[in-house]
Amino acid sequence: MVKQTIQIFARVKPTTKGGAVYSVEDDGSCLGFVVPKDLADGFINNKRESYKFRFQKIFDQSAKQEELFDTVAKPVADSVLAGYNGTIFAYGQTASGKTFTITGGAERYSDRGIIPRTLSYLYQHFSQDSTMAYTIHISYLEIYNEMGFDLLDPKHEASRLEDLPRVTILEDPDQNIHLKNLSLQQAGNEKEALNLLFLGDTNRMIAETPMNQASTRSHCIFTIHLCGREPGSATLRRSKLHLVDLAGSERVGRTGAGGQHFTESKYINLSLHFLEQVIIALSEKSRSHIPYRNSMMTSVLRDSLGGNCMTTMIATVSAEKRNVDESISTCRFAQRVALIKNEAWLNEELDPALLIARLKKEVQLLKGELAMVTGEQRSEKLSPQEIQRLGEQLKVYLDDSDSEAMLDVGPDMRKICHCFSELKTMVCKATPASFTAGDTSAITLVKDIPTPEEVKKLKDMLVQRDNEISILVSMLKKEKKRVQDAVSTAGNMEAQSSLQSSTANLSDESLKGSEDLSPLPRLLQRKKGLELSVGRQEAFEIFKRDHKDQLTIEDNKALLKLRYTEAKALGEKVNSARNKVNDLKKQLELRRRQIAAQGVMGNLPESEVPDPMEEKLLAQIEEEKNMYKNTFGKLKGMKTEIEHLQLLLEKQKFKLQKDFEDWWTHEAGSMQRSVPEETSAAPTRTPTLSRPMAIRDTVSTRMIKKEHELSASPLLNLRESGLHPQVDADLLAFIKARQNILNKIAELPENFCR
Repeated sequence: MVKQTIQIFARVKPTTKGGAVYSVEDDGSCLGFVVPKDLADGFINNKRESYKFRFQKIFDQSAKQEELFDTVAKPVADSVLAGYNGTIFAYGQTASGKTFTITGGAERYSDRGIIPRTLSYLYQHFSQDSTMAYTIHISYLEIYNEMGFDLLDPKHEASRLEDLPRVTILEDPDQNIHLKNLSLQQAGNEKEALNLLFLGDTNRMIAETPMNQASTRSHCIFTIHLCGREPGSATLRRSKLHLVDLAGSERVGRTGAGGQHFTESKYINLSLHFLEQVIIALSEKSRSHIPYRNSMMTSVLRDSLGGNCMTTMIATVSAEKRNVDESISTCRFAQRVALIKNEAWLNEELDPALLIARLKKEVQLLKGELAMVTGEQRSEKLSPQEIQRLGEQLKVYLDDSDSEAMLDVGPDMRKICHCFSELKTMVCKATPASFTAGDTSAITLVKDIPTPEEVKKLKDMLVQRDNEISILVSMLKKEKKRVQDAVSTAGNMEAQSSLQSSTANLSDESLKGSEDLSPLPRLLQRKKGLELSVGRQEAFEIFKRDHKDQLTIEDNKALLKLRYTEAKALGEKVNSARNKVNDLKKQLELRRRQIAAQGVMGNLPESEVPDPMEEKLLAQIEEEKNMYKNTFGKLKGMKTEIEHLQLLLEKQKFKLQKDFEDWWTHEAGSMQRSVPEETSAAPTRTPTLSRPMAIRDTVSTRMIKKEHELSASPLLNLRESGLHPQVDADLLAFIKARQNILNKIAELPENFCR
């Protein structure tokens, strides 16, 4: 494994204009910029005038393409030949020479860039190295407006960009990136590789912009996939080399781009911004998440940035004075890139085809040795005679009543697998009816028989349901008595008032308008509270309604709500006062600047007098500050009171819940003690059903009696449809569930629970 930081180089684009604002120092490793101050910025200007950035090497305007390749690209190409991954990418503003550096110019042969020179260097090395056999595959990916396109598709040569195959990103569970629809073209020699490069450059998106007449409007990644193997060896060395030409960053306001060029610039700047975010995250050691997935380019270059790769960056800068800000920004980005450490390891693996062939040959040799030892030739399938013999042995084994009997078929996996298959077939076809005490020739597969633990759990569930039913029946008795008392009270009051109409025909409006029937609203309210399904929650609601602390809890809730409203109003006053203070401070600062400007221009009179507007602003600020302090003090006191009310309310709720749990436990215990315990007789095949049947008969009798009582009461017929049918349905559901459990236990085998 090789650990090293990303190597950074700088290249200055030649210019015919004078007045360069840069300098190269320290034997070509330090690049400096001088930015003279602008008088238009004012008398007080703290901007930096000089910037210095350090690189591995700086290529000045007179540097040639060959020198750049020998220094930058050749070491990376050598590491790729050795089995390591490599990446070279150019970064800079528009028209700073990135494409010329990576691809080269078309006017002179000496202007060839890194890609064609690297291809020539690799094929030259192949011809000289006879100890390794190499194969090269090439892919050419273009990322335009965050969409990937395959530039080497032979079916769309020199066609429109929209007609090219769309490339998408896929990620496997190991977080490895795969590019769908990106073709790999094999290149047998240098000429075929250069033809593929020419094909990709022909399909590439190029447009004229105010900054560059032939500006590349996309990111392009030219990848060389190299596979090397020694003759006769099963070990392969797979490596890849990314040669990346990034689109140039540009300021839209400066270039004046519009329409399609504006959209392109937006996507270019966005992808470069995401690249910078990844670089910043990798340079910070405390960051655990790296945002590779923000853009397609960073996803493709995941291995090159902080992964298994030897990466080199070329920062292209412009020497013109008008581009000095962009050049400084490019150098700053390069300094952050230099902080990233990559860990590159040798990419060696076994050839799958050779490994499979070797294993097959080994299997054949082992079969031959086994045949020589046993003296018999084995085929892949059993003969009919062997199958018949195994069937007889299996029948004898199953008919044998001895539990220690064994089935001996010898050390032959074919026979063992056949016997297991026959046993599985017997088990699947067997039925419970075929299982008897004296018949052991058939194997019965018993399904859906509960374990003793499940039986115990079901019995506990029955006891719990009995307790709940008893508690609910007791509660219904109490509620029924309350309803009868309320009805009798209402009847007495109706007789005293000598009402002419019957209470069965009272409408809801007459009930609302009558103030004499004070128990009636409480009765209806009580009935309405019982309309929910009966259960633990309903029991809690009834218990809470009659609890002695319920009135105190409601009062505390109302008081807490009132305090919340007051605190919200005070908070709004505090925020308003603070905003007013900030606004007044801004006005005061603006006023002081105006006075200072008048003093500099000489318009201020010699006898300085206090500014009345400034004094007024100061007085208003002091007044708002006092209001802020007073209101904030009230809010602080209000917060203490609210916290106290919240704590008090939580304590009361906890006490209410605890009292309910104690009551519920006590009721369950008393109900359980009242039910006679079951006799501890010997278990029979069918459990007794006398208790659930008795409970069901008792509940049914109570339901019939209750229906007669309710039908005789005209007052309760007003809203009886929402209460008792629901209660009866819940009770019958309890009884039905218990009956199902008992029936399930009754179906068990006779000797199961012993």
